[in-house]
Amino acid sequence: MENRKLIDPVLSRRALFRTAAYGAGIGALGSLPFGRELLAHNVEESWPNVAALAEKYVSERKVANLYATFGWGQQDHAHHVGGGTLALNSDTQVNEDTLYRIYSMTKPITGMAAMILIDEGVLELDQPIHEILPAFKDMMVQVEYDGAITEDNLEPAKRHITVRHLLTHTAGIGYGIIQKGPITDAYNEAGLIAGRVTRLPIPGIFRGEAVGSLEAFADGLAKMPLVLQPGEKFSYSMSLDLLGRVIEVASGMPFAQFLSERIFEPCMMESTYFTVPSSQVARLTDNYGILQGNPLPIDMGSSSIYLDKAPFPAGGAGLVSSPRDYDRFLRMLLGYGKLGETRVISETAVRQGVSNLFPETVDLAGTWMEGQGHGAGGRSVNGTFGWGGAAGTLAAVDYKLGLRAALFTQYMPSDAYPIRDEYMAALEADISAMRVKKAA
Repeated sequence: MENRKLIDPVLSRRALFRTAAYGAGIGALGSLPFGRELLAHNVEESWPNVAALAEKYVSERKVANLYATFGWGQQDHAHHVGGGTLALNSDTQVNEDTLYRIYSMTKPITGMAAMILIDEGVLELDQPIHEILPAFKDMMVQVEYDGAITEDNLEPAKRHITVRHLLTHTAGIGYGIIQKGPITDAYNEAGLIAGRVTRLPIPGIFRGEAVGSLEAFADGLAKMPLVLQPGEKFSYSMSLDLLGRVIEVASGMPFAQFLSERIFEPCMMESTYFTVPSSQVARLTDNYGILQGNPLPIDMGSSSIYLDKAPFPAGGAGLVSSPRDYDRFLRMLLGYGKLGETRVISETAVRQGVSNLFPETVDLAGTWMEGQGHGAGGRSVNGTFGWGGAAGTLAAVDYKLGLRAALFTQYMPSDAYPIRDEYMAALEADISAMRVKKAA
């Protein structure tokens, strides 16, 4: 097809995912003077700049939809701003039950699943993972980062990988969307592919078939060298995917089942899936690749790759969810483990999980996280905790403000448009106007 030829030179797996971590920039909200009165019933009137941003991108057909949610404390229903349709050629309006590929917004969910087991004494934060997965006991590490994976460029790991390392991307594990050296090809050839995008033959996205289970994924990853010494550097990685295998072995329960029973069901998250049921396809958005400012469909909802059974439940980037569901997860976090009157996770586990868990040995100089903190699968900064997804989504809770907020849209790569920066600027502009109005 002609569209494939147009996409080929520009989009790659690395490009599509490269800003997956950017979304927690919503942490800047911590300096803004929110109050309960600012979440008026008609939120588009209260948030005119956010509403205008959504209208701009949707009306100019740069995206099919842009849907933002805001909730205060334990309000049982988040307010929303913006809208649009499931696809550029659709008349079906998006809403709080629309299904979005949330990619790396899966990571905080996996992180909190691990915190449940840590709180229950099944795991320990600084426990070496080889006590659960013995194949990770004697790991080798590349001497030259992203260099050769030959014997002359490998040395023994100086310390064991721990659960803390997996939670904070400090285990030294690589990522096919980050690495640029020969280990990327080794990952693909071994089927260590954590994340799905499209059926289209876009170079760099499908260079192999993913292994068929978390067990096979973990076993294969244990045979690969680490790209950095454990505990020494932050390097965005497949560590949360590996953590899924740690969780299922430690708990004695398949990872997807653990998430369902311990998080999704008590949070009433009824629309969060690793594989979208065929009965729900009418709610699934199209995903777009942006070529020279123009959106081209790379994964249509009606024939999405997410309708296929997932090769394995990827705890780093595997979930599809709805604004309603993800707001319930955020509400639970904002309630320190409680959703209304329902206790999902202990307060101790959530407080620890949203705190800075970086090991004392880590050097963050020159990394994405310099001057930042990282908790259980998400950024922890100034009383906020959250993360973003590769297709333009982001979500965070702000404990100082008692606010939960999320942004949903579907395009890749997420830095093709400056939506996230503009979103933050729009929030600040609306707050400034509210401050003036309140003082008048």
